[in-house]
Amino acid sequence: MLTTLLSDLDHENTVQHGHAFAHTNIALVKYWGKRDTTLNLPMTDSLSIGLPGHGTKASISILANEHQIIINGAFLATEHPAWNNLHAYLENVRTITQHHYLLSLDFNIPVAAGFASSASCFASIALALNALHQWHLSTASLSIMARLGSGSAARSIEPGFCIWHAGTQEDGMDSFATPLPTQWPELCIGLLHIDHGIKKQSSRLGMQHTQETSLLFHAWPNQVARDLTLMTDAINRHDFKLLGETAENNAESMHACMQSSQPALIYSLPETLAQKQRIIALRAEGLPIYYTQDAGPNLKCVFLATNKEFVLSHFPDMTVIHPFGATA
Repeated sequence: MLTTLLSDLDHENTVQHGHAFAHTNIALVKYWGKRDTTLNLPMTDSLSIGLPGHGTKASISILANEHQIIINGAFLATEHPAWNNLHAYLENVRTITQHHYLLSLDFNIPVAAGFASSASCFASIALALNALHQWHLSTASLSIMARLGSGSAARSIEPGFCIWHAGTQEDGMDSFATPLPTQWPELCIGLLHIDHGIKKQSSRLGMQHTQETSLLFHAWPNQVARDLTLMTDAINRHDFKLLGETAENNAESMHACMQSSQPALIYSLPETLAQKQRIIALRAEGLPIYYTQDAGPNLKCVFLATNKEFVLSHFPDMTVIHPFGATA
C-alpha cells in the first residue's frame, strides 16, 4: 500500500528535518476487530473526537545507515516492546525511499496506557515524513499512511469529530478518516487518570484475541452500525444526552466482548469500576456526565462546559479538554 501512496513521489527533495505534532483521539463509537491485520483494515466504521494539544511530536531526519529511535529523550533499545512496530514502519518506508531514519518522539500523554498514544504516534510520524520529503500528500493519503502503523492513527490527522471509513477494497485505499463539519464548543472531555502503567495486553493482540474467541463478537458489527447512526444524529443535533448514552453503551458493549473471550480479557482495575459507579451515581443525582473506556483502565468523561466546575469538584485531578475551544 505504501508503494501505491509513495512510489511516484520525489524522495530526494528533502529538507534537513521533518517536524510534526499529532493529537490523540478518543473513539465515541469504537474500533475493535480487523478484516485485514497486515493493513490494519477495520471490520466497521468508527467515530472519534480529537484532543487538541494532547499527543505526540515527531522529529525525523535521514541517517546513513540503521534506523535509530528516541522516545521522550532516551534511545529505544531493540528489546523494548515498542521497537518492533516502530522499526517495521520505518523499514516499510525505507523500501520505497531507500533512506534510514533518526526518529525522535515526544509524548505529553501516557504511553500504552489506554490513552490512544499509538494513534498520535503514527499520525505524527506520517506527518513528519510528509514534511521531511515535501510530498504534499492529501489528508486522506496521510490518514491511510498513519493507519498502516496503528489503525486508530487514521483518525488523528484531522481535528474535531472524525469518521474512519472501514472501506471495502482489498488494498485498503478506501479506508481513511474524514472530518465531520460540526463544531460543539460546549462539549468537554475529561481524562480520568487511574493507572499510567503499560497495559499487560496490547490493543493489537487484545483485538485479535477477542475476534478469535468471543462468542459475542458476531453481534459487534450490528452494534456499531446502530451506534454510528445514533452518534451522528446526536452530533448533528447537539443532543448531549444521546451522545453520552451512546458512547457509554458502546464502550461497555466492546468490553463485554472482551470479557467473553476465552480466557477473558479484562482491562479494568478495581478503581476503574469504582469510578464508573461514582459517575453513574452522580448522574442519578442530576449531574449530566458520561464515560467511555478504551483498551486500558483509564476513563474518559464527556460533559458540557456549564457543568465543568461541578465535575471538577468531584474529580479535582481530572484533565479537562475543550476539543473545539473553551466557551466564553
